[in-house]
Amino acid sequence: MAKSRRPAPAATTPDLLDGLVVSAHGRHCVVESDDGSRRICHPRGKKNTVVVGDQVRWSAPPPGQGEEGSIEQVQPRRNLFYRQDEMRTKAFAANIDQVLIWIAAEPEFSHKLLARALIAADAAGIRPRIVLNKADLTEAHARGWERLEPYRAMQYDTLAVSLTEHAADDPALAQLQQWLQGSRTLVLGPSGTGKSTLINWLLPDANAQVGEISQALNSGRHTTTNTRWYWLDRASGTAVIDSPGFQEFGLRHIAPADLASWMPDLRQHVPQCKFYNCTHLHEPGCGVLAAVDQPVSTGGIHPLRHKLYAELFEELSQVRY
Repeated sequence: MAKSRRPAPAATTPDLLDGLVVSAHGRHCVVESDDGSRRICHPRGKKNTVVVGDQVRWSAPPPGQGEEGSIEQVQPRRNLFYRQDEMRTKAFAANIDQVLIWIAAEPEFSHKLLARALIAADAAGIRPRIVLNKADLTEAHARGWERLEPYRAMQYDTLAVSLTEHAADDPALAQLQQWLQGSRTLVLGPSGTGKSTLINWLLPDANAQVGEISQALNSGRHTTTNTRWYWLDRASGTAVIDSPGFQEFGLRHIAPADLASWMPDLRQHVPQCKFYNCTHLHEPGCGVLAAVDQPVSTGGIHPLRHKLYAELFEELSQVRY
């Protein structure tokens, strides 16, 4: 009589812990647990990627098998942002509540960078807010504020501040802090705008937080990250995500035909187009083209905004899906 075989022991599943990705370094990341402790982890599987802001479930290593944890699950994301350069588009941040677009009176801000940031935020379903720094530079500030007229007409939250000459009771800075309260805010700003001054003003211990990450990574054993998560107030969920060296948002996940729907000044005129598949570039009876050169104060489209639309439409049309 054949001997009966004993059933194979059931595979044990390690206890999974909840965590937040506060920095990412290629195939490694730093995960913060609910108690505030941080540990290096790596995603399981070659195709799994994690970004700053991801909520994950991870497991600690068995005794005697090192200190690095393993990310077993990435929780569903509310949104995902991409950064783009000449070579590639790459995801870099997730689960953001708002984007703070930090520009300055000097150097003169780029309408194209601003437009890309607004489109990326609107397409992700989160609130963008615009801050014009260096309000103490009176003439340059007046020019910058005038250049922001189309965005104010579109009802984007816009604020003017000065971080170099501020008083403790400055209402503009009080408004800025109110904007940040209780939100996860991605701060985007080109070099020379005073964004580092902002981070240092908000986070006197920012260098200490960077040091904690460096120490966790054994003094730079892994590739240095640009994107970092900082808590302003952990109890209320107030945090800023800084991405030094940021150039521009990636928009290649947006179809050209959808572009106008993420530009409020164009979107309101699309229903007046004669053709349902209008590109808003050359068609007769185009409601968008009819609104170009009309006063922005009464719902018109600034010519520069339509020029930016045309450039982005061409760029997205060259993307191979």
